[in-house]
Amino acid sequence: MQHDNAIDDGLTIAGITYRSRLLVGSGKYADLTQTREATIASGADIITVAIRRVNIGQDPNAPSLLDAVPPSQFTILPNTAGCYSAKDAVYTLQLARELLNGHKLVKLEVLGDEKTLFPNMPETLKAAETLVADGFDVMVYCSDDPIQARMLEQIGCVAVMPLASLIGSGMGILNPWNLSLIIEQAKVPVIVDAGVGTASDAAIAMELGCDGVLMNSAIAGARDPIRMARAMKLAVQAGRDAYLAGRIPKRFAASPSSPLAGRVA
Repeated sequence: MQHDNAIDDGLTIAGITYRSRLLVGSGKYADLTQTREATIASGADIITVAIRRVNIGQDPNAPSLLDAVPPSQFTILPNTAGCYSAKDAVYTLQLARELLNGHKLVKLEVLGDEKTLFPNMPETLKAAETLVADGFDVMVYCSDDPIQARMLEQIGCVAVMPLASLIGSGMGILNPWNLSLIIEQAKVPVIVDAGVGTASDAAIAMELGCDGVLMNSAIAGARDPIRMARAMKLAVQAGRDAYLAGRIPKRFAASPSSPLAGRVA
């Protein structure tokens, strides 16, 4: 999908600029109709798809996600959810490239265990090296470790995606200091991935200076996914505007809003 590179304050990943800084997942919805409605309500341009769990053509006899969110309207971001080794992750994304006619932009995640879904960083680094060498534009789910994030950027990943808290936990941003360190050093987009629970979490991520937020459970698991998708859209926009505007410094004393000089006695 082609995008206007002149969009003011768009999110640029691998040379392409997207209007929205909110990226959304495609799992856990009641059906494909709800998936489409929530995706549209979110305003997202990029929708991530778990190749091992979602049909995008692997099974020609089953409904395809691409019928609900076609590549002509959205950028499909295949991911390796469910992979626990570099070998499996690389194979999964090579399959996705074939299914999506040579698509290069992918999301890499290599998990460490089924309980925490925390990233296995040695395997993640190994897979990233292989995929970058194979011509992929790799966005990568990682721990909130500034050193690991820097290593992934040096390998050639086009975006780093540190977790805010455990996948699907809804616990929000547990370590804003580490995120700030990653943001300060990064020369590629930093996109919070995992742990967002509600709109205020998304706004905080953007206020910290993150370039974007990716979420799935927070929208799909809400009582009203469509309304939550709209809330997340607004939260990301508000957080970004607040970051660009620059917050006032925190003080330990009051500071009157109205000036004292020239007041009427």
